[in-house]
Amino acid sequence: MRKYFSGVIILALLTMLVTACSGDAGNSAAPSDASSSGASQASGDQPKDGGNLIIGVQADPVILNPNYAGDRVSLTIDQALFAPLFQVNNGKKTFYLADSLEPSADNLTYTLKLKSGLTWHDGEKLTADDVVFTIDKILDPKQNSMLRSNFIINGKPIKAVKVDDTTVEFKLPQVSPAFEATLVQVTPIPKHIFEHEADIEKSPKNNAPIGSGPFKFKEYKTGEYVTLERFDNYFGGKPHLDTITYRISKDANASNLALQNGEINIKYVDPQDAATIEATGNFEMKNYSEGRLAYMLFNENSDTGLMKNKEVREGLSYALNREELIQVAYTSPDYADPAKSFVTPDGLYHDNNVTTYDNDVEKAKELLQKNGVVGKTLRFIVTSGNKAQEAIALYVQQKLKDVGVNVEIQSMDASAFSDKFTNPETSDYELTVGGYIMGFDPDAYSILYTTGSDSNYAHYSNPEVDKLFQEGAGEADTTKRGEIYKKLQETIAADAVIYPIAYTKTIVAVDKKFGGLDEAVLKPVVIFEDPSKLYQK
Repeated sequence: MRKYFSGVIILALLTMLVTACSGDAGNSAAPSDASSSGASQASGDQPKDGGNLIIGVQADPVILNPNYAGDRVSLTIDQALFAPLFQVNNGKKTFYLADSLEPSADNLTYTLKLKSGLTWHDGEKLTADDVVFTIDKILDPKQNSMLRSNFIINGKPIKAVKVDDTTVEFKLPQVSPAFEATLVQVTPIPKHIFEHEADIEKSPKNNAPIGSGPFKFKEYKTGEYVTLERFDNYFGGKPHLDTITYRISKDANASNLALQNGEINIKYVDPQDAATIEATGNFEMKNYSEGRLAYMLFNENSDTGLMKNKEVREGLSYALNREELIQVAYTSPDYADPAKSFVTPDGLYHDNNVTTYDNDVEKAKELLQKNGVVGKTLRFIVTSGNKAQEAIALYVQQKLKDVGVNVEIQSMDASAFSDKFTNPETSDYELTVGGYIMGFDPDAYSILYTTGSDSNYAHYSNPEVDKLFQEGAGEADTTKRGEIYKKLQETIAADAVIYPIAYTKTIVAVDKKFGGLDEAVLKPVVIFEDPSKLYQK
């Protein structure tokens, strides 16, 4: 999960992406069963075949390969191109490529059964070989997979073993309560396409991907659009829509105008624009929690060295007021709840009663003066057109000016921001705004806060935190595990690694000409879990 992030994305990043995962394997449904009682049927509308859906996105996709994507745009497109093994919502599994997932009595072996008759978009069979290949490549250090660390337990890898064409056994080196949350992040990729590629992430075969989802790749014009067309042999049933096009529009105002003019049918809407869009009467406004944290990040890798000093991070935090920030960035507490913990409220063991540094101007002045920051200039990078980021940066600029610190705001387009944010060598900024969606199990957060992790964008290092994450991943006793993660939340909060702002809600505007929204299932980061259920009325 190199980039499941909002600042990055979305720092979808990093969407880990992060869907919530828990619960027992017996509580499940097939994707075709998910629409048994949807609002559209209740209102009398019946799904029709045909039609084209246009979704507005903020940037070009970074990579059309689900096991390397971390930005919101790539993940959204990949959700239509590639089918997952299973998904989890509110503790209930919905199986897609898989039919079942059963743990052994000792919880050291998990048996995955695939549906029979699965195929890739090119007609080749999708079997257990593809699942094993995908896991092996995730574990191969030469492939630089963002998911690799999640498949290593106490220094030993999980093993995927083919039993037959539709059965895979996962052998765990020790009991891992987080295993299902790890597996839900995995989407199989085709062995016959990638088995001879030395570097899958950089393979040109990602430019015309062969997937297993409801829609297959048709065309991509950089800076303009990505178009997918219906895959008639989709195992979940032939999708209703002929095509889905992801229209790339980096300017938020232009994108909103295109939405209102009918050139775009679905897009994320900033809180500042929600009332205007809703007033047209042409859209259903879907507000929902993604389990997302928005935060200000301190880049400890900055060439000034200032952010490595805990007291400096504390001082900068003391200069801010969380409630004011929420009002400035999100216009209303209806769209955001105050955040203090790095774990979001949908996560296991969430505890918002932790140390916080904010709303103490005199303390801010004292710490910043003591550590030689007064009179210095800090660089704050933001995505141009991201209204929440821009509002936060302007607020921080004013608040830090009040305590004697200058802030230079550097605005860049979403792609450039993502490249800078995720580059481990970047040292030419001190502050930025990020966001992430990590899912139900707190072990997923380890990639953000453990020493040397690819997704540790703050470049934070604390041996105690590293040890606690390792202990939490392998602790089977739920009470003891909860104590570990509560201690982690307090330790990271006390270290002022980030300045948590809010647990935000997402607003999606959907043209009323389209139905099947409930059946498609609203989902963090990717908008819809199963776009095959969408249809034009």
